[in-house]
Amino acid sequence: MLDFAIFAVTFVIVLVGAVLYLYPSSRRASGIPGLNPTDEKDGNLQDIVGRGSLHEFLVSLHQEFGPVASFWFGSRPVVSLGSLQQLRQHINPNHSTDSFETMLKSLLGYHSGGGGASTDSIIRKKVYQGAIDTTLKNNFPLVLKLVDELVGKWKSFPEDQHTPLCAHQLVLAMKTITQLALGESFSEDARVIAFRKNHDVIWSEIGKGYMDGSLEKSTSRKGHYEKALSEMESTLLSVVKERKSQRNKSVFVDSLIQSTLTERQVNHLVLIRLCVLIVCIWALHFLSTSEEVQDRLYKEFEEVLGSSPVSLEKIPQLRYCQQVLNETLRTAKLTPIAARLQEVEGKVDQHLIPKESLVIYALGVILQDSDTWNAPYRFDPDRFEEESVKKSFHLLGFSGSQTCPELRFAYTVATVLLSVLVRQLKLHRLKDTLMEVRSELVSTPRDETWITFSLRN
Repeated sequence: MLDFAIFAVTFVIVLVGAVLYLYPSSRRASGIPGLNPTDEKDGNLQDIVGRGSLHEFLVSLHQEFGPVASFWFGSRPVVSLGSLQQLRQHINPNHSTDSFETMLKSLLGYHSGGGGASTDSIIRKKVYQGAIDTTLKNNFPLVLKLVDELVGKWKSFPEDQHTPLCAHQLVLAMKTITQLALGESFSEDARVIAFRKNHDVIWSEIGKGYMDGSLEKSTSRKGHYEKALSEMESTLLSVVKERKSQRNKSVFVDSLIQSTLTERQVNHLVLIRLCVLIVCIWALHFLSTSEEVQDRLYKEFEEVLGSSPVSLEKIPQLRYCQQVLNETLRTAKLTPIAARLQEVEGKVDQHLIPKESLVIYALGVILQDSDTWNAPYRFDPDRFEEESVKKSFHLLGFSGSQTCPELRFAYTVATVLLSVLVRQLKLHRLKDTLMEVRSELVSTPRDETWITFSLRN
């Protein structure tokens, strides 16, 4: 009897040990190295929350498991690619689908009409791209005017006055975006302030509440979020009605209205595509740390523009300015994550990626990979003189035909800002002040950064 009891206990221990040993490996995404789910319902959600952001989680994931790694979103396996070499191998037949947009649609409660990926592709390439091109062409003088107003304000400051860069740039961003996207009625400060307030609430919850599930657990926060979303939707619907009766059809929403989109689809496109021009903030931050880069920009503006203001036709000739903005985007990791749905079985290295897997491109990891970029943490616009660097940037979707329309819009406004500012002022970062580079679903500086200006001789 004692022998049987010993055997039974031993058997149970061995069985439990076998289950504990075999269970984790069975939960990995088709054998791809990575994390086991820490929670049956949430997967590795708490691991992501513990790291502070999805980007920081992916950095640690790839440090531990290499360039191809897996983890779990709830009960769904996810494959993450963290190097340029592995990214090149990933063949995705659904390349035109914007998975970040798809996630936002689900979160915000919007749904496209039928047609799936092909419909999204048509909207992006024809309607959206055309709307942005038309808006910039028709409203370029307005962009110049808004930038001139801001730089004129900075010129009036005493040279030793400390200026909060983020606060000033976000005001410019909101004024530019709302007036170009929604019309002249947003020249009223009160309307812009109300719009920004709701916009900030919505995007804050998208960046945080989506990742840690905390929104659903807080009745007050959820109520605040839903109120902001309802007010934003109401504002956009009223703008659509206002613009339909306008004779002057020159802003972004006008082009969407004149297309075959429904009011609901117009609402959705305007809401999720309001790309706050964070690139301007980071560009000025990096410029404030390098007088040499400022002087080279000044020289280029003088050679290409002379005493004339910048124009849409002249922007492609400003090559060094383009390099500065590219390096800003790379160094600050302003787009740290992209995602694709694996519609057919794929393969990267020796790893099979099952059909319908979510594949994350860990762009924030790749953008600071020492195997791809020399001195990856250094702000160095000169690196973009090399053809190999240009090709790498193109492959990541930040240049060429795959560049998103919002990035082109942001680059245009940033170029106008730099062309006006650098020809009149020099930027200086205050000593012992640093801006922390942080990347999330929505990239924003964590802390304010302070700068001073001096007149350029």
